[in-house]
Order: sequence, then structure tokens, then C-alpha cells
Amino acid sequence: MVNFSLEGKRALVTGASRGIGQALSLALAQAGAHVICASSLAGGCDHTVSKILATGGSANAVSADLSNAEQVAAMAEEAMGLKGNIDILVNNGGTIHRAPATDFPLSAWQHVLAVNLDSAFILSQAIGRNMIQQQQGKIINIASMLSYSGGITVPAYTASKHAIAGLTKALANEWGQFNIQVNAIAPGYIKTDNTQALQDDEKRSSEICARIPAGRWGQTDDLAGAVVFLASQASNYVNGHTLAVDGGFLAR
Repeated sequence: MVNFSLEGKRALVTGASRGIGQALSLALAQAGAHVICASSLAGGCDHTVSKILATGGSANAVSADLSNAEQVAAMAEEAMGLKGNIDILVNNGGTIHRAPATDFPLSAWQHVLAVNLDSAFILSQAIGRNMIQQQQGKIINIASMLSYSGGITVPAYTASKHAIAGLTKALANEWGQFNIQVNAIAPGYIKTDNTQALQDDEKRSSEICARIPAGRWGQTDDLAGAVVFLASQASNYVNGHTLAVDGGFLAR
């Protein structure tokens, strides 16, 4: 029997204050998980936690600057101490900086890589050690359409998302023997703060929609089914995979 229930499971979701992270947190909670919602600022996830509690779910919040390795490591320890072992880790927190490659500041490059890539590795390493002891766990990284292509004026973001896809495979190779599944979700063009500039560019937005067979931008709720699947026992034989949730964008 296929089992999508997350009853009794504990999940940590980074970047959970709004947008995709909030939608993923709500979906996991609705499937029965206790969700530890992480954001960069103390109190940043209060709204997400309130929404989960209002629907009968269970959640609490932690915070850390994802560009600060020490804070990220401390947050992992705090999260594991709150409700015991973490069964599901969702590395969603991210940032983007737009500038031509010739003018891209090194400081911005390093910041984007620290937030998008380093934090995912630090959390996966810390929580992965515990999952190995448990002999079970689910790690879900958030990739991107720019895990497949180069983009324009976002070299650091593109590099980080290609690396996330590679890290997903690397960890799956090492940890599959411990009944740990490491997969990724590559959202298509989803309406969030990160894509607001593209949404506001009428020409570019029209070009994007013309390529998507579904004929529309995605909503954050469109990712709910994917995260519950990859967090549940239904995906126990899926490992090292990047699941595109893109309305068919990559098919064209």
C-alpha cells in the first residue's frame, strides 16, 4: 500500500518565512509532520507557524543567517534538540543577485554560494550524521530551472543550483546504503519574490509562458505534492533524482 503519511515525522525547512518555503512547510504539516520552520531573522517564520497551527498542524521556528556557517551549524543542533531526531530536511533557503558577469562583485558571488550551497551542505552533513544513526531519512534540496541552463546575469545563482543538483547525487551515492534518500525539486517559473523582476518584465514573462505547455506561471502550491512524495515512504526507492515541477517547461 502506498503511504504518503508523515505522521510522527519531524521536518526542518529553511527559507520557510514566505513563498516556496512556506508552501512546502504547510504541505508537510498537512501530511502530518511536525515542521521546524527556519528563517534568517528571529520571528521571521511566525506567520508560517501560525498558519500551520491554525489548520491543526504542529510547528515551531528557529533562525540563522544562512551565509554564516557557524550560525547554520548551531541551528542544526538546535533543531535536533527541539523535537529529537530530524527525519526530513528541506534545503530551500536561497538568495539571488543580478549583474552582468563582467561586473559581478566577488562579495555577491561568495554570499550567494554561501546561502544557496554551503548552508545546504552544512545542514545535510550535520543532520545526515544523525540520519545514518537512525538508518533512515529524507533530504530534499531545492534546485532550479537554472540547474539545467545558464540564465542571464545570474552567474552565482546558476553555479549554486548546478552544484545543488550535483550535491544531491553525491549524497545519494554515499548515504543510500543507510536508507537515506537524497533528492531535489527543481521548481519551474513560480510566482515568488525571487522571480518578481521577471514577472514585471512583460516581454520576458510572455516568452516564458509561451514555452510552458501549461501556459501559466506556477504557484507555490504546485510544489506541495512533490515535497510530500519525496518526504514520504512512497519515494523510498527514489534516490539522487531531481524532480522538475515546471508545467512542462523542460519538455520544449
